[in-house]
Amino acid sequence: DIDGVGHKYCLELELEDVLDKDRTVNCTAEVLYHLGNKNRAPDVQFTVEGELRSTEEADKEFYNRIRSLEKELVAENIPDSHGNVPPELDPIHLLAWVASGYVIWQNSTENTKFHLARIQHVKQVRRSDEDLQFDYVVLLHEMVSQEVIPWEVTVLWHPRRGLRVSRDRRQPGHA
Repeated sequence: DIDGVGHKYCLELELEDVLDKDRTVNCTAEVLYHLGNKNRAPDVQFTVEGELRSTEEADKEFYNRIRSLEKELVAENIPDSHGNVPPELDPIHLLAWVASGYVIWQNSTENTKFHLARIQHVKQVRRSDEDLQFDYVVLLHEMVSQEVIPWEVTVLWHPRRGLRVSRDRRQPGHA
């Protein structure tokens, strides 16, 4: 407890490489939840010891595949009702996972525990610049209340610049 400021947590974690399940790195983090301000994201400071596998080649391959599609990519219910993600949609799932992490960070409190349950819908939007744009509706499961919240998230991604969430909001009726 930090008087008049908030609650600070010191964490030691092991991060698993999503592309190489046998590779892990250690991480330490400090998370500060501010008192009284529900609209302020927690402050997070972290240190990663080591490096995860480079995704540069896979990123370029995915980027070129999506840019070469004649029709915009559209998909629903990822993973399916059996928990399966088709291999060709795995990068779409990973982008949603990262974007959801940002949404969760921005909207979490000490009393919430969000988890990406499913991509309800995703649609690629053609752009005139080099970025790929995906408009998602993700279902976030709030583990404490057991509520499943549809959340609209617009993601911009380019292999050199990484992922940016340009817009996010709870769907109406889930405020």
